[in-house]
Amino acid sequence: MEENLRQLQQTGTIQIIKIALFGPESTGKTTLAKQLAEYYKTEWVPEFARDYLQEKWDKNQDICNVEDMLPIAYGQTKLENERLLSANEYLFCDTNLMVTKVFSEVYYDYCDPLLDQVALAHEYDLFFLTDIDVPWEKDDLRDSPEERESVFAVFKQSLIDNKKPFITLSGDKDLRLNKAISIIDDLTEARKMGFSSVDFVQIYENEIPLENIKKQLSFFRNGIAKSNLVGPATLLNGILKVSESDFQEKATFFDENKSNFKLEKFVPASGAASRMFKFLIAFLNDFDIENESINAYINKKKDTELSIFIVGLEKFPFFKAIDKKLRKEFSDFESLDKDSKNYYFIALLLAKEFFDFANKPKGVLPFHKYQKRIVTPVEEHLHECIYYASSNNISNMHFTMSEAHLGQFETIINAIKSEAERKSETTINVSYSYQNKNTDTIAVDFENNPFRDENGRLFFRPGGHGALIGNLNQLDADIVFIKNIDNVIQNNIEKTARYKKALAGILIELQEQIFKYLHAIDTKEIQEESIDEILLFLEEKLNIRIPYDFYKLSFENKIIEIKSLLNKPIRVCGMVKNEGEAGGGPFWVKDNEGTISLQIVESSQVDLSDENQKNILNASTYFNPVDLVCGIKNHKKEKFNLTQFIDHNSGFIVEKTTFGRAVKSYELPGLWNGGMANWITIFVQVPLITFNPVKSVNDLLKSAHQPQ
Repeated sequence: MEENLRQLQQTGTIQIIKIALFGPESTGKTTLAKQLAEYYKTEWVPEFARDYLQEKWDKNQDICNVEDMLPIAYGQTKLENERLLSANEYLFCDTNLMVTKVFSEVYYDYCDPLLDQVALAHEYDLFFLTDIDVPWEKDDLRDSPEERESVFAVFKQSLIDNKKPFITLSGDKDLRLNKAISIIDDLTEARKMGFSSVDFVQIYENEIPLENIKKQLSFFRNGIAKSNLVGPATLLNGILKVSESDFQEKATFFDENKSNFKLEKFVPASGAASRMFKFLIAFLNDFDIENESINAYINKKKDTELSIFIVGLEKFPFFKAIDKKLRKEFSDFESLDKDSKNYYFIALLLAKEFFDFANKPKGVLPFHKYQKRIVTPVEEHLHECIYYASSNNISNMHFTMSEAHLGQFETIINAIKSEAERKSETTINVSYSYQNKNTDTIAVDFENNPFRDENGRLFFRPGGHGALIGNLNQLDADIVFIKNIDNVIQNNIEKTARYKKALAGILIELQEQIFKYLHAIDTKEIQEESIDEILLFLEEKLNIRIPYDFYKLSFENKIIEIKSLLNKPIRVCGMVKNEGEAGGGPFWVKDNEGTISLQIVESSQVDLSDENQKNILNASTYFNPVDLVCGIKNHKKEKFNLTQFIDHNSGFIVEKTTFGRAVKSYELPGLWNGGMANWITIFVQVPLITFNPVKSVNDLLKSAHQPQ
């Protein structure tokens, strides 16, 4: 490379961040370079070609030609190297040799090999690609405004082809400046964190806040604080016991008042069914059909799950479909021995070219066998929704899912919706949303360094169901029913709906009183003598522990504190007796400020090395079935911003296998754990009939999922 075209190399500990403005003519590069230099109190590098070509035009009315490209490159490099020496932290380059290279290729269909070489060799921390959404400004040196789109495309493709880190800037002058400043500040922080410019652009394109990544890396290095359990929530101590007659009364109260509310059912449904078939996948991988029997395999592996599956084979709702396909694929099916029939049944069930059940979302799998048809969880949830999440002859249903699964859900819904609406005389509105990519979290290796894929890119994983608080936050409903996609039953839908309506009735009753107090506070109708009544309500009805220093406050400050305790979203959660299911349970928990509240806590959030905490965990006799009814609007009918009520210092660190390597991943505070940590929380004991999840395919053999 010729010496006069070489970029000046930086020495010393302080490295100047170099930003290149890149784009076609008349796209605001010079304006932005000046603005940024003024804002950061540093130097900017003007466009050498402008003065060079203007002088050429003024002398002879000669325009630019291909012979001018190298002289322009020499002059631009010299200018940049000079300004670098006096720059302060940043250097903003109005243009660079990549612009000269592209200009030469576009206008002359040729680029001098030396220019091509040095243009690609010149390094910048970031390119700002300036969009063509600003007015064309004509002068002596500019022409062809009608070709802006095609020229812009060439500039953009040049950055892509040569793997240059770039971000496109659009909008007016002020918008571009503010956006550029925000990006540069984040780039500076990312560099301090050890990320490259390429890493930064990837983070930026995924719209992941840099502050989130910083916090996640801190969690990996320092751990996540464990929950401080005070005790398990029990009947009459955090869990409300309701008699059957009271359940009916609350459900009736809900039915009488539901017309005043917009209701919606919210179903997290993004999970694939792979865990349901985990033991069958292991069987196909490990079983040697040529040299062992299935019975020998079961004994060797102590695989009781496989034994149960085979014994109950004909009771599965998908049995007939797979059996029919087997007989079509194997003309000699009847002559096969029993082990071969069972083996090929499992193989077809999971094979991608056949039924591929393990790779499908749970919601679209056959769960229940009725007299005339096979039904999926999506259908069961839709029918449930009509029973309890409908008012004024309108029922609203929302699924969160993977975008790749949308078509499968829509096919099922479209096939049954009209008939369901006709029978129920109810309009059914079904909506969908996906987990936002900006809630993905960074993965690290076991030295807590950011994990990279085979292409050297940072690897991000979905943030878990805690990310769905953002989806819930988008709903415009007064009351939201939450239930997992796999928690449906075949029978007694009216009975389970009654318990769901009763939880909503409890919520409405409590909300009425909360709203009454908040309205009185807003209108300054609260008197000193009313405070004791409100405190009694807080403690006895809402399970809110009043801090000791509350009583030392002035009357005005007591009112402020009471309002902060009442003006929150509320959730009424069904709790069932724990019968050994894995998952969270209800506990009294103390936070860092000493406040004790009711929380749903997972075992992974508990410090099991602490004997006292372990004993409290083991003393719990209730389980969270994810049976929630939520009030997400305040007393003024305004939506709460649910993201303001998250415990951002919680979450989970999990181990996963990615590209055949073990990695650590951070999962956001769970939707009903840290995601709702600062809500008003009411726990209610509900019967086991309300909780029938399908975690394993064998759960479909339980009575709740079988015809009666």
